[in-house]
Amino acid sequence: MNDDSPPDAGLLAIEAPGDNAPALSVSELSSALKRTVEGAFDHIRVRGEISGFKRVGSGHCYFTLKDEGACIDAVIWRGSAAALRFAPEDGIEVVATGKLTTYPARSRYQIVVERLELAGQGALMALLDRRRRQLAAEGLFEDSRKKKLPFAPQVIGVVTSPTGAVIRDILHRLEDRCPCHVILWPVPVQGEGAASKIAAAVAGFDALPPGGPVPRPDLLIVARGGGSIEDLWAFNEEEVVRAVAESRIPVISAVGHETDVSLCDFAADRRAPTPTAAAELAVPVRSELVAQIRDLGLRAERCARRTLERASEQLRTCLRAWPERQTLLAPQQQRLDELVERLPRALRGRLDRARGELGQAGGALRPGLLEGAHRRARERLDALWRVAGLVHPNRPLERGYARIEDRSGRTLISARAARQARLLRLVFHDGAVEAVAGEGEARPVPRKPSAPAKVEQPKLL
Repeated sequence: MNDDSPPDAGLLAIEAPGDNAPALSVSELSSALKRTVEGAFDHIRVRGEISGFKRVGSGHCYFTLKDEGACIDAVIWRGSAAALRFAPEDGIEVVATGKLTTYPARSRYQIVVERLELAGQGALMALLDRRRRQLAAEGLFEDSRKKKLPFAPQVIGVVTSPTGAVIRDILHRLEDRCPCHVILWPVPVQGEGAASKIAAAVAGFDALPPGGPVPRPDLLIVARGGGSIEDLWAFNEEEVVRAVAESRIPVISAVGHETDVSLCDFAADRRAPTPTAAAELAVPVRSELVAQIRDLGLRAERCARRTLERASEQLRTCLRAWPERQTLLAPQQQRLDELVERLPRALRGRLDRARGELGQAGGALRPGLLEGAHRRARERLDALWRVAGLVHPNRPLERGYARIEDRSGRTLISARAARQARLLRLVFHDGAVEAVAGEGEARPVPRKPSAPAKVEQPKLL
């Protein structure tokens, strides 16, 4: 065997004297790799497409950057994730700035991203288009959701920067057209945290109760001046778009110049090309309203005058075509004359017929007939009167009978009724005596005795 050949591998690992490759533990190797990688790649910028993006409950973000031939894991710690200017999504091409490190537990290397930027204007537009299609699919841009703007709002809420020229332009334009109460909710319109503050301002205006200490606006204007797409990006964020779409108060979006378009414009109830144009859309021109009212008043007066003139002309036309009074009343007058002539003749004829009927009736009335009828009627009356005298209730009292009554005058016909009544009145033919049932003779009540009933004969005429 040649002495220079390497020794055969044995069953046990033996370190030979002078061996420059001592056995390292896995942790030692991983630590060495970590130091080497982090030392050589402590600041890198990597361009790639985001894939598998997820934000965990701790606030950290994990995803993969990939291109056509390779991929690498990436992580954004919570502090850096809060400062991102946009919401990362799968499929977006970005440039990640950070450092390369290893993850010994999985024997993998990854990028710790400190800053994440879109990879050029194309990537930004692709993200914008993807978000627009996503929100449109949810129906946030439908015309059926858009509310009608009030004609003349009393209170207008403005969401914009308090220091820019936008608010001054809006106030001056409103003052020129139709002054009203304006409430400014100051917000930053670009930069970190601008989107959340804009969304909070829109939601805050919408949450104001009617009749509260702060007047609830009738209309909202969300505005900012012109700028690049990066400057206007806060108005493309999903939270701003949703806040504008869900506002119960009508919203005018006036973001950028006329050629600038943001997702906020799609969600708003009305888009204005500039903040000044938003003020023009918000209120009418007061002087024009006054002139229009004056013109309408003059038109109404002219219409009334023309209506009166046409009515007068129609009346004159009708009067010319209307027949004269004598012509209208001639048939009735002629009929009246005929009746006047016929009336005396008709009265004389009726009088003659009445005299004839009276003569016929008088011939049938003989004195003998009247006397016989009178005698028969008297005989019938006498017979009826005699019967009435016989059945009179006081007639038996003349023969010694008495009628027993209670104190109310009701006739009692049984001993039981007398005992129940107790206080009695005994009526004789020559008067009445008070009595008490079952207690012997009662003391007479001093009353004027009632006269006996007389049966009078009728007088015949």
